[in-house]
Amino acid sequence: MTTERAYWLAWAQIPGFGPVLLKRIYEHFGSLDVAWSSSDQGLIEVNGIGQVLLDAFFEVRNRLDPDKFLLEHLAKNPNFLTPSDPEYPRLLLEIADSPSVLYYEGQLCSEENKGDLPCITIVGTRAPTPHGRRWGKKISQALAQSGFSIVSSMSAGLDGEMQQNVLDIDGRTIGILATGLDVVLPHSVNQLYQNVRKKGLLLSEYPRGSNVHKGNFVARNRLLAALSRAVIVIEAGQVSGCLTIARYANEFGRDVYVVPNSPEVEEALGCLKLLRDGAEIILSIDELLNSLGAMPAIVPTLEVAPELPENLKIIWQAFSGGILTFDQLVNSSQMPASQLSGALLELELLGLVQQLPGMRYQRL
Repeated sequence: MTTERAYWLAWAQIPGFGPVLLKRIYEHFGSLDVAWSSSDQGLIEVNGIGQVLLDAFFEVRNRLDPDKFLLEHLAKNPNFLTPSDPEYPRLLLEIADSPSVLYYEGQLCSEENKGDLPCITIVGTRAPTPHGRRWGKKISQALAQSGFSIVSSMSAGLDGEMQQNVLDIDGRTIGILATGLDVVLPHSVNQLYQNVRKKGLLLSEYPRGSNVHKGNFVARNRLLAALSRAVIVIEAGQVSGCLTIARYANEFGRDVYVVPNSPEVEEALGCLKLLRDGAEIILSIDELLNSLGAMPAIVPTLEVAPELPENLKIIWQAFSGGILTFDQLVNSSQMPASQLSGALLELELLGLVQQLPGMRYQRL
């Protein structure tokens, strides 16, 4: 039986169908399985799909069987997550372009994925000063000892050094790559790569064998910002990928912290610019820990049953299983079809139920 994750994988193979568009398709149909067998008229209703993308979709659909492709893909990429998987990181689901397929190697942590165990991204220049190295080590190890998982890019320079600092004290670190998980660049971080794979977690949105492309770094930077509750920039020049990560962090509602230094130090100019634009300054480890510890916890949204007449309450409660067809609702509610139609309309007007294409309904 084909699973929803097989369809996330299959849709991701179609040229032009990126993460944002796939989310729109999922929200429109309620399932990528249903969307896969849709007509051109059904797909054209999705904002962003025109004739060119329709042609690309039908070309791939005619030759690709999702079940078969999933098995073939697993042979080379045994570990991956899609938004339909319960272990998919909750914070990534918050952004508009969360990866349709997220590959991993190492140890997944349910507490991290649910947001119960906070992650902090720490990044910096590839040519750090002694000041940057000293503060990077102090901050990364203090946070790791306090129970934070440290996220960085596995790059040469401060990013890689801080991840190794965390491993040295048996802390938890996550590396996000701009290549497939079997491609190690630069080669100087090969030992770090092996260490993180054994003791931490490696993530990438690219399948094995994917080499680096210029656009991959920007895409990787958005994940560095999205996966964490806050971003810390140790050192950064005026032109630095760290500034892009900080921009994404602001866009995603994450806090940004920076380590200050003199304006005469080139590696400090990017940090000073971030401070000017509203980033938080790090003056001491204790103050930083207090600030991060004051972050509100991510808690699941509690579902409170609304006050409803008995006939509407029966239908509303039937949606505990997710998206249901009209026939399924008839069976579960034991209502005549005409009465059910009227009740569903009332629930829609109350903003509690949404009708999807194909006479399917979901609870809001």
